[in-house]
Amino acid sequence: MAIENISLSGRKTAVTNKDMSFWERIYLVQIVKGMMITIRHFFKKKITIQYPEQTRTYSPVYRGLHVLMRDEEGRERCTACGLCALACPAEAITMKAAERTKDELHLYREEKYAAVYEINMLRCIFCGLCEDACPKEAIFLTKSQKHVNVGTNRESFIYGKDKLVISVEDGKNKRYN
Repeated sequence: MAIENISLSGRKTAVTNKDMSFWERIYLVQIVKGMMITIRHFFKKKITIQYPEQTRTYSPVYRGLHVLMRDEEGRERCTACGLCALACPAEAITMKAAERTKDELHLYREEKYAAVYEINMLRCIFCGLCEDACPKEAIFLTKSQKHVNVGTNRESFIYGKDKLVISVEDGKNKRYN
């Protein structure tokens, strides 16, 4: 058996050059069919929305901006375990761990915390895998309709803890959407 006759899918077909008829050579039938499709679309309902005045409804599984949660006492939940960064397919999350001191007991839950936690919003694909991987339920993708702000430099798209961690009041009242 020759290598040319082997097909892994079993759907191998030989290509032949078929002679075209007169009507196929002048493409008149295909042009008329294409024009009929175009004319049909003229009379359909338009799906364009006027964005600033009208907004689209979001899907129920919509995932918006990230937020780092606090517990009931207002302490940060993140323990810098790095599972969210490992789960991120776009490698958008970076963090540096630090140890909690005695005067920081009211700020962090565990002995280890994320001193630096950054998400590069230019790389993030909003897949939600970081949310699924977090064992402490520290990171969530909200259902808020806020979008990443427009900027002209790359540094403005790197969200640090100053933009990600929710306020103490919102953490106690469980308002983060």
